[in-house]
Amino acid sequence: QLAGLAVIAFGLWLRFGGPMAEFATDKKSPELFFMGLYVLVGAGAIMSAVGFFGCCGAARESQCLIGTFFACLLVIFAGEVTAGVFAFIGKKVAIQEAQKIYEDAYEDYMKNPVGKVNSTIYRYHVALQCCGKGNVEQQTGLPCPENIQLPKASNCLVEIQNVIDTHLHFVGIVGIAIASITIFGMIFSMILCCTIRNMREMI
Repeated sequence: QLAGLAVIAFGLWLRFGGPMAEFATDKKSPELFFMGLYVLVGAGAIMSAVGFFGCCGAARESQCLIGTFFACLLVIFAGEVTAGVFAFIGKKVAIQEAQKIYEDAYEDYMKNPVGKVNSTIYRYHVALQCCGKGNVEQQTGLPCPENIQLPKASNCLVEIQNVIDTHLHFVGIVGIAIASITIFGMIFSMILCCTIRNMREMI
């Protein structure tokens, strides 16, 4: 249950906090990346519910509930492995989508450097701590964050790739931790189920 709640909190933080939250506010947000986060939050909710039933089964010494708990953990484990594979396969597409969003906002700003577009691209620059697409000559007219180090952080396209790579790295670590907990849960549930059966046979 605690692991499930932690996964929900982690998925919501990735979705609504940090640099990726700025892309979430855009109508052209990278759907593939956020779809993976929704799956992560859903898996966390299922884990919490399954954990509750597992606790009930252990407290009541019910082989049926513990067996159901094991089956659910097996399904969750298979889902985690599948989601992890798709996440890393779709990483390149997610990066390209996020970069396209920034490029569109960049081009819109160049056409009309006032109004709402101005604040949109500024939010991206603040969140990513970058400015522009690597062209130092064009950065003079862009709304760059204060105290930003140019031209070191001048290429937002590179920063977008770094941010998504870092976030997916975190997701991978969390996924491995959850998979380990799931495996231990399946092992201990089977041990508990066999123990309860042996005790009833002895009685």
